[in-house]
Amino acid sequence: MEGHLVTTLKKMNCQNAEDVKRAVKELNVSFIQFWFPDVLGFLKSFAVTPSELDEGMTEGMGFDGSSIEGFCRIDESDMMALPDPETFRLIPWRPKEHNAVARMFCDVLRPGGEPFEGDPRHVLKINLKKAADMGYTFYVGPELEYFYFKLKDGDPTRLTTEVLDRGGYFDLTVRDAAIEWRRDTVIQLEKMGIGVEYAHHEVADSQHEID
Repeated sequence: MEGHLVTTLKKMNCQNAEDVKRAVKELNVSFIQFWFPDVLGFLKSFAVTPSELDEGMTEGMGFDGSSIEGFCRIDESDMMALPDPETFRLIPWRPKEHNAVARMFCDVLRPGGEPFEGDPRHVLKINLKKAADMGYTFYVGPELEYFYFKLKDGDPTRLTTEVLDRGGYFDLTVRDAAIEWRRDTVIQLEKMGIGVEYAHHEVADSQHEID
């Protein structure tokens, strides 16, 4: 069933609001998360139901911008989050057959529909256009390096400083939970349409990398 849903989504290749609404119906999506970053790069999110999707896709959904780091003052707090249909993806670690969850990245607008100057996505668009006007093409390839540590008493909110493996750079022979988690991370990323060039163990104990 999961493979069918992923294949169906890829075929849809959402380009507009109608594509998104059709995908939500056919994939039995119960919640659509609207994502956007604050000025420090922290991801913000709120969820809407399919009944609110039509309004959200055409007019955007309002929120209190004064509560978002670096956005605006209390007397100019009204903001709108307008989702980009092309970023519609199922969240693969949530249920698929019933109550599936999807997400879209949003542009942040002022109440009148003008782009908000502090929206990082808007700033990126401006600079991409400047680069294109100068004849440049922008490429980005994130190289994520991170560590795994054991939990204290199995509690996911309490980490120890104890590593999970003693592997080194590009080690193949390390066999433990960390390797499986890295592989699962790659699988989940690709299900969301994020291409992965390669993944490997890094230099330090329990250090891993995904590019």
